[in-house]
Parts: sequence; structure tokens; C-alpha cells
Amino acid sequence: MNSQEFEQICEFVRQSSGIVLSRAKEYLVESRLKPIALQHGFADVSALARGLAHAPQAVKLAVTDAMTTNETFFFRDKTPFKLFEEIILPDMVAARRAQGRLRIWCAAASTGQEPYSIAMLLKKNARLWAGMNVEIVATDLSASAIARAKEGKYTQFEVQRGLPVELLVAHFRQEGTHWIISDEIKRMVKFSQLNLLESYASIGVFDVVYCRNVLIYFDGPTKSAVLSSVRRAMRDDGYLVLGAADTVIGSAGEFVRASARGLYQPVEAKRAPVARSA
Repeated sequence: MNSQEFEQICEFVRQSSGIVLSRAKEYLVESRLKPIALQHGFADVSALARGLAHAPQAVKLAVTDAMTTNETFFFRDKTPFKLFEEIILPDMVAARRAQGRLRIWCAAASTGQEPYSIAMLLKKNARLWAGMNVEIVATDLSASAIARAKEGKYTQFEVQRGLPVELLVAHFRQEGTHWIISDEIKRMVKFSQLNLLESYASIGVFDVVYCRNVLIYFDGPTKSAVLSSVRRAMRDDGYLVLGAADTVIGSAGEFVRASARGLYQPVEAKRAPVARSA
């Protein structure tokens, strides 16, 4: 694959997903796209690059899917889930008690570990939101990742990454070398495919948004546009949780940092978050 062919793939991936690929990712592009090229009748990745603009939609979707990063694990980085339990959930329940409804969106859900982690915390704190309807919507660009998330089936390695043993015992059953999440937890999460570069109208408006470890793959204008779209999908007093390497720097100023690193609220928010006492 020559430099022009590599750039053709990079530009396609940027336009279809927002992901920016550097020249250092050339080996990754080759290794991930070679099986797709051969599967769809292309001689190699170079031929795929040259024919991508006029390729069938199925090929374009497969290329975009292959270049997404699906690295995730249960309770990843711990702090975002501690914030959920100690600040976000009690504050939002108090604010939404009269309405009786709370909506949470995991905007880059990958294979499901993040939304299922939140669902397990909701189950643990069920008394706090008793009588309310709490909905978790989980989306991702990758169709294959969403399919795995819906299945709720994880390897021994995957459940060992961040998942406390008491939650494994409480919410999973073992089948051979895999662990299957309980139907109760699975029913708490609604999964669907969604491209963050496109309209969010189909999923509605949310009180809490987790958009972690995805903005780092975008260039400045794309990041700013996505944050603006996320803001339009949020209530004025809601919470936005970003990844450790994500910031709102360079955005259009819709968010301000709340009481902890990685936790943000719309500039319109007027209530100060109150942590639940231990």
C-alpha cells in the first residue's frame, strides 16, 4: 500500500467515523483490512483502497467497523463509576423524583462492559431510585461490538478485568469457558448502533451521558461538533462523564467542569452536586 492509497483509507475513515489515523497506524490498517479485502474480492488492501469510493455499502461499513477501537473492560478506570454512585445518581434521583424518570446514555459502549457496569450499580442502589423508571441506552458505531454487547457473553479474561468477584457471582452464570450476564441486568440496557457524527434524534434526551475514551480519536473540529451534539441531547442540569484523556478544551463552551476530574455539566446547570454521605 503506497502513501496515496493509505491516505485514501484515512480520509474515508475520518469522514465515516471521525477517527483520525496517523502514518504510524499503517500496519494496523493493513492487518485489519486485509481479511475484509479478501472476503469482498479485492486482491489486497491496496486494491481495496483504490476501489473503496465506489464499493458496495457493505464493504464501506465493514471497513469502518474494522478501524474502530473496542478496548474496554468492566468498571474501567474506577473513578467514573465511583462518581456515578456517590454524586451523579443521588443528585439526579433527587432532581428527577417528581418526574419519575431518569435516562442514561453510554455513547461509546463498545462490547457492553460500561453500560452493564452502570446497570450493576443501579441494581446495588435500587432503594435509592425505587419507584422511578431508569433507562440505560448504549450505542456504538461498531455493529459487531453492539452484537457482542447484546449477547452479554464474556471470556474469563474479560470478566477478570475490573469486575469484582462478588458482582461476577451475583450477576453472571458460567457456560464452559464463558460467562453470561443475567437477564435481569441485560434487560436494563437498550443497545443500538449509532454514529456520533450523525443525528441523535432517534435516541432522545438524557440526564447523564458517558462519552469516554472516544474524543481522543477525533480532530479538533470533529470533537467540537460531537460535544455540541451531545449537549443538545442533554438536559440543562445533567452530567457528562468523559475519559481520563478527554477534555472539553477546544469545544464551543457548552460544558463546565463539575466537582471532579472528568465530570462536566452544561453551563446552564445551576445546582451544585451533593455527594451522598457514606
